[in-house]
Amino acid sequence: MVTRKSERQIAIMRRAGRVVVEMHERASRAAVPGATTASLDSACREVLARRGARSNFLGYHGFPAVACVSVNEVVVHGIPGDRVLRTGDIVSVDCGAIVDGWHADAAITLPVGDVDDTSSRLLEVTKAALDASIDECVAGRTLGDLGAASMAVVRAAGFDYLREYTGHGIGTQMHEPPDVPNYGTPGRGLRLRAGHVIAIEPMVTAGKPGVRTLDDGWTVVTIDGSRAAHFEHTVAITEHGPQILTLP
Repeated sequence: MVTRKSERQIAIMRRAGRVVVEMHERASRAAVPGATTASLDSACREVLARRGARSNFLGYHGFPAVACVSVNEVVVHGIPGDRVLRTGDIVSVDCGAIVDGWHADAAITLPVGDVDDTSSRLLEVTKAALDASIDECVAGRTLGDLGAASMAVVRAAGFDYLREYTGHGIGTQMHEPPDVPNYGTPGRGLRLRAGHVIAIEPMVTAGKPGVRTLDDGWTVVTIDGSRAAHFEHTVAITEHGPQILTLP
């Protein structure tokens, strides 16, 4: 069942979203050449502890960290560890927080120092695909409208997008109905109503869209080794349009 949230509940989710924003800000400062992916996770942990919030990633189906930290060919679900960031890498940080039982979830992809033109454009296009979907988050529109808008941006840029992984509803659980694909047909799928809250997260590859999961059971990489970017926001549909709950 797709639930609708009250204004009070959305306000609590916004508080959780502010914690996620701060986690991203700290991770952004930590994402420098020579840093390990574990150090980005540590930066996120410090924010959670200081804000008195809980992680919705740590322990989720056994995940061992508070953030997914995914470098270059790793699309999503990278486990933080001793991998060292180097100038020219791109790294995504996907994390969330729980405040008073309500969740927020967001992801950003960061350049490490100067990156090549293709990587820079990949980040810009993925963010633009997310923005295009958010623009469709109006009561009366459908999930197909969101997916079609995102898909059009990605295809026009000559990149491709993952089919296997989608966004999701969010509330008292990190993952709730409905699934929110990054592709679709206008006018098809669930019709959005005020009070729906969803996490929209396009995952875009510079090469072919095929992916595989490594033996750790989590890390998803592109089969052809091409780079990937991932951006995500938690968005509430309201009578006055979309409200992004994971913005500063």
